[in-house]
Amino acid sequence: MRIAIAGGSAAGLFAALLLARAGHDVVVLERDRLEPAADVESAAAMAFRPSAPQIVQPHLIMARCRQLLIERLPDVYAGMLAAGVAEAPLRTQMPDTLTDTAPRPGDEDLMPVMTRRSTVDWVLGRAAAAEPRVEVRYGVKVAGLLAVGPRSAAGMRSAAGMRSAAGMRSAAGMRSAAGTTLPHVTGLRTDRGDLPADLVVDATGRRSPVDDWLAQIGARPTATWFAECGIAYYSRHYRIRQAAELPGLPVTRTVIALDEFLAGKWGADNGAVQLVVAPLAADRRFRTARDPAIFTAVLRTVPACAGWLDVMDPITDVFPMGGLHNTLRRLVADGSPVATGLLAIGDSVCTTNPTLGRGLALALTGAADLADTLAEYGDDPAAHALAMDRLVAAHVAPFYQDQAAIDAARLAMMRHTIFGEPAPPPPAAADRVSYPELRVAGCYDPVAFRAFWTINGMVRPPDEVYTDPQVVACTRDALGRHGSGPPVAQPTHAQLLAALAA
Repeated sequence: MRIAIAGGSAAGLFAALLLARAGHDVVVLERDRLEPAADVESAAAMAFRPSAPQIVQPHLIMARCRQLLIERLPDVYAGMLAAGVAEAPLRTQMPDTLTDTAPRPGDEDLMPVMTRRSTVDWVLGRAAAAEPRVEVRYGVKVAGLLAVGPRSAAGMRSAAGMRSAAGMRSAAGMRSAAGTTLPHVTGLRTDRGDLPADLVVDATGRRSPVDDWLAQIGARPTATWFAECGIAYYSRHYRIRQAAELPGLPVTRTVIALDEFLAGKWGADNGAVQLVVAPLAADRRFRTARDPAIFTAVLRTVPACAGWLDVMDPITDVFPMGGLHNTLRRLVADGSPVATGLLAIGDSVCTTNPTLGRGLALALTGAADLADTLAEYGDDPAAHALAMDRLVAAHVAPFYQDQAAIDAARLAMMRHTIFGEPAPPPPAAADRVSYPELRVAGCYDPVAFRAFWTINGMVRPPDEVYTDPQVVACTRDALGRHGSGPPVAQPTHAQLLAALAA
């Protein structure tokens, strides 16, 4: 097949590599003019672009993403390690309060990898440039979709008899729930001319214009869900000084939920570290945090971050990012595709709060699911759409729903503290635990700790972990013995205000 991918970031390049190696010819269109960088540090210096502000925010490769890289793109994973990304064995993430630190079977499967996003993109870009069946065109803006009207039944292979196709409607004469025949996408319209293709993949990211594209060809909109994220990000990159006496391991990822904001430290590649201040988006007091001096002053009020500031030098300015939402988009609505010949992956399908670092794992999961779908269903476009939607329901939607629930609880608590809104009710279910409960219990109990990192690593669906009888029992026992967990050193209200006005 000739496949056109709109969007040349991680999701688009993951898909291009997997599809090309499966025998397809792939053209990737990227609107930004991304000049190839000579090395990792040059890539980091060039990473910021207004169309993708998340690139310079903290990232990491969660366990699910690492596992897929090793299985599907081992040369790319080897290239990342050669470029300096750092594997972080599970023991490196264990808190001092966890007394049972003995390794257990399966710990290898929970390992995260620490890196800047620019390093991931640099390795992917080099791999795509070297792939014979991949062509990446930079500086090309997609204006819309090429499409035709009803396809004849003779021109579409019946979906009957497909493997694993229980419940699918026949591809012949596929109609929407409203009874109208679906448009079939045949390529992309661009500012450089039309690009015909057997399949179009939307990998344009969190600002995907796919619904505008669909409207232009008379198709129904996608089915879309939104859940409030509610926080803003201010981040800065640093490099550890040589021979410095460190306050902890450089490869740790630490997110500290304080009363009035989140603070965090992400290990990265080649001695880099990323620090974050993440307040409520509605909390105007923090708008001064884009000033490097104030950003530093705020982090110095957090002892867990202040120690790192003493052993590192900044290598970037402060990067703000707002306008964040948890979103889920599906290209099947009311049981039928909105169009055939069009699929989507990555942030075009789902965005989640960056704090948990799920973006790269969701991107590679979508790319792998896409490759598997085409391998199983051949040239049947209706089967592609329905199969991909089932995989979104299985592999993506559970993490969107989990993030929406985590954010709702956290936002309610912060709004109670800052704005005096009603306090959120405590968890009521006795047969399940919540993410905040696992976070606390994991400070003391090895089963709860691994359950927490199983969810962080996206190794199992969250609900499977939250309702696992052993996890529930160990979490309840740890909470009964230790209450709300170890105390968190944080600034007083007056100290925070002083830092924000520094």
